[in-house]
Formats: sequence, C-alpha cells, structure tokens
Amino acid sequence: MSLLRGVRVNGTRAAVRHGTRLQPIRMLQVSAIRSALDRTGLYEFHEKHGAKMVPFAGYNMPLTYSNAGQVASHRHVREHAGLFDVGHMVQHIFKGPTSSAFLQHITPASLSAEKMKPFASTLSVLLSPEGGILDDLMITKLGEDEFFVVTNAGRREEDLEYIGKQLEAFNKENMSNGFTLHEVLHKQGLLALQGPSAMSVLQKFVAKDVDLTKLVFGTSSYLELQIPNHGPVEALVARGGYTGEDGFEISVAPEHTVAVAEALLSDSEVELAGLAARDSLRLEAGMCLYGHDLDPSVSPVEGGLTWTVGRDRRQKGDFLGAERVLREIKEGPPRRRIGLVVEGPPAREGAKIYAPDGTTEIGQVTSGIPSPTLGKNIAMGLVKNNYHLSGSALLVEVRNRKYEAVVTKMPFVPNKFFRG
Repeated sequence: MSLLRGVRVNGTRAAVRHGTRLQPIRMLQVSAIRSALDRTGLYEFHEKHGAKMVPFAGYNMPLTYSNAGQVASHRHVREHAGLFDVGHMVQHIFKGPTSSAFLQHITPASLSAEKMKPFASTLSVLLSPEGGILDDLMITKLGEDEFFVVTNAGRREEDLEYIGKQLEAFNKENMSNGFTLHEVLHKQGLLALQGPSAMSVLQKFVAKDVDLTKLVFGTSSYLELQIPNHGPVEALVARGGYTGEDGFEISVAPEHTVAVAEALLSDSEVELAGLAARDSLRLEAGMCLYGHDLDPSVSPVEGGLTWTVGRDRRQKGDFLGAERVLREIKEGPPRRRIGLVVEGPPAREGAKIYAPDGTTEIGQVTSGIPSPTLGKNIAMGLVKNNYHLSGSALLVEVRNRKYEAVVTKMPFVPNKFFRG
C-alpha cells in the first residue's frame, strides 16, 4: 500500500496535501503558522488518562501521567513496555523516479538499490550547503521510488521551507528524469511502543501467521492490526525507537489512532509514558535531541554521527555540505560530542566544561539528567577536539562551582535493539 494518494505537481514544484486540499510547499510557511498550540489526535485520550500537558515543539504534549512520575515511567519502559504519542513528528512521503537522488542530495545517506533494500530504515541528517545539521530524520525505503521520512516537530516550518526550495531547484534541474513528489501526512498518528515486552504485546494484535521475530531492528513492514471493537487497521510498523530498548513505531491513519492506542494500553504490561521519560531514556541511550545536542552549527562529524555518511557518498561527495563534512572526516572536526558522568549536582544544558586546569573553557553541556537506571548524573556536551577521549578527566561548572566529570562512552546504558 502506498501512503501517497492524490498528489500532483504544481508547475515544477511538488505539491503537499495539507488536510484535504493540495497546496504548493511555498504556501506552508504561511499556512503552518499557528496562533495556538496544536494537538495530536490523542489529545483527549491523554486528558482521559490523567496526563500533565505541556507546550512542546508547538504542540500540547503529555509530560507525565497521574499514575506515575517520570522515574517510575522511565523504569517501566526499561522493565516492561511504555506507550508514547509521537504524533507531533512530521511524517512525509517522497515518491517518483528521482526521489532517491533527491534525498541523497539533501542527506548523506546511501539509498541506492545496491546499498538499501526495500523496507529498510536508517537514521540520517538534513544538511545545509555549509555542512551543518538542519534536522535529524528517519528514512524508510518503501520501494525504489518511494520513501517514508520522519522529521522533528520543532523544525516543521524550517524543514518544509528548506525542503521545498531544494525540491523546486532539484526538479527543475532534473526535469528530463521525472519529478520527485512530496506529501506531508497531516494528522497521521504515530505511536511508539517501547520496552522488553513490546514484541509480546504487539504480537497479540497481528495475524497468527505474522512472526514479529522476523521484523528486526532497522526494518519496517505494513501490518494489519486486529483491534477489538474497531476492526482491522493497516499500519506501517518500524522496529526501532528513541529509548535504546526494543520496540516499534506505528504509523496509522488519523481515524484509527485512538483505537490502536487504547488497544495497546489494555495490555497489563503497557503504561503510558510522556516527554519526561522519553528524554531520560534517550539520553541514557546516547541519542541526540535536536535543538540541544544538534543545531545548524554542528556537523555530522562533530555530532558523533559520521556513520550516517555512507561510504559510497564519501567517495562521490555529491551531497549538500559535502566539502565541510569530508574535510572533517579526513582532518578531524574542531569539536566533538561527548558523554560525561558528572559528580555533584546534575549538569544541565549550558553548563560550562573546563579542561583539568580548571581555567581553560573547552565547551558546554548540551543535555544533562540524573540517570534513573545508573543512579548517576550523566550529560552530553560539545567540547574542543582532543578532549573527547574516553576516560579523560574534565570539570563541569554548576552554580558557580566546578565538579569532576569523566568522559564516558555512549550509550550510557547498553542498547537492546532486536537484531534477530
């Protein structure tokens, strides 16, 4: 099944279906400006289940739930299964004979038939011409000419404007090879079921002849979910997530989102989890949060994401920002993203990091929390090159006092992705 329906090309620019009406990408910058916080399709569901709602990336999103605080929710995901609403994320379809080439123009991912099989997924980065990271994103190959892409809600307007401009220029230049069409799946539901019990829970809702052990980390499949008192629901199910645990991300049409969420939550192994637990889980897993650990000034090499630059892409250097990225791969970057275990109080974003002499400022913390799993204060930061080696002793300033910190390999908590 294709998620792309009713898409046309407006002149040389791909059109986006926004709600029920097609409109050119160039119009989204204006039409997407919201005077009030937006809501996912699960807003009333969250209120029903006692969520504490907070503003996040232009949306009203659940921080915690009344039945469990952040730490309890975090631990439940590590030990059982948690259900997250990630419907605020932006879901896209890119389709057409040049769609692979276009995505390889704006990212350093290897998407060719030789490098990526259908229904494989990969983390990548949207790059500026200067080689900075404009967003991190997940790319799933639905077919040789069709891709499902998920980007961050907090970068919605910036991403859509940038992608629109790049796509217009790309389609004009490659007109003889056919167009790339771009659709935003407006209000599409996206649920993340995460934790060691996730597979056994989801298995109950798929056909008996579907074996989820065959769906390994980094792959996706269209599955028909059997939802009690609702009927069958077709979903695009990806094995992966943002917690370091085994799990699934489930993309469903808006009219089915609540029913699927209620069905998954009916299992005794599953509890709802909000933004607070999601942040501590992802940091323990060594995963970046855009706008904190990554921003337009940070390159993939600085961000510890060199592995997202395909080997074949390094040879060709035919992606935006390649000059800087390839130079830093060869010569080393000016900064490095590191993990830290910090003594004393938690080191939060913006805390200064010093060399062992206590006077030479070498960087700053980008994310920091008390780790519920480790019982220690952990953090990520960006520091000058050559201060990034594991085991290095540094100092972090918290409330005008310097505390010892040790550079630590990430993930802080071993990832448990299911690889078969």
